[in-house]
Amino acid sequence: MAKMLKITLTKSPIACIPKQRATVKALGLRKMHQSVEHPDNKATRGMIFKVNHLLTVEEI
Repeated sequence: MAKMLKITLTKSPIACIPKQRATVKALGLRKMHQSVEHPDNKATRGMIFKVNHLLTVEEI
């Protein structure tokens, strides 16, 4: 299992439900094609699972 995950916002959360928009914001993503790095743990994986249709995830 990788230590870090690189998460990139590839689709706009405009048409999503407010809970999904809040999850994207909690991940630290504000603009399209912006990338952030988070530790690979269960909390981060759960957040990614809820909005995986908007994200691209790479293991670092």
